[in-house]
Amino acid sequence: MGVVMNLLLALLHDMLFAAIPAVGFALVFNVPVKALKYCAMCGALGHGGRFLLMHFGVPIEWATLGAATLVGMVGVYWSQRLLAHPKVFTVAAIIPMVPGVFAFKAMIALVEINSLGYSEALWATMMNNAIKSLFIIAALAIGLAMPGLLFYRRKSVV
Repeated sequence: MGVVMNLLLALLHDMLFAAIPAVGFALVFNVPVKALKYCAMCGALGHGGRFLLMHFGVPIEWATLGAATLVGMVGVYWSQRLLAHPKVFTVAAIIPMVPGVFAFKAMIALVEINSLGYSEALWATMMNNAIKSLFIIAALAIGLAMPGLLFYRRKSVV
């Protein structure tokens, strides 16, 4: 029982601290005030979904794809119910999932290669973090585009 409670507490913690930047970026993007709570919920839902997937062993790139797709689906649903564009809810909600730490580590390794000289360890660190950042960003873009590809097509998928 303690393990489940720790997981739920960590999940709530993750979701709470993902909702804050989602609302902050929604304010930067001039989202209407009545939509701010939906941006917060969407950001918390997406980051929490990624947290759960990663907790159960899914790599961060695939977990980000699943979470971004979830955010996109929820954004499309809310946009139809609230008569707004889906990007009102989704763009600010995925920003907490942007891979800033991986991009930062890649840039630091690149600066160290420039100042200290080439080493295989630094090159491997830079490439690993840069590729991981690129795949996470691609997963965010594809995940956000997925509902549009599935729901707004004039032809059937099959």
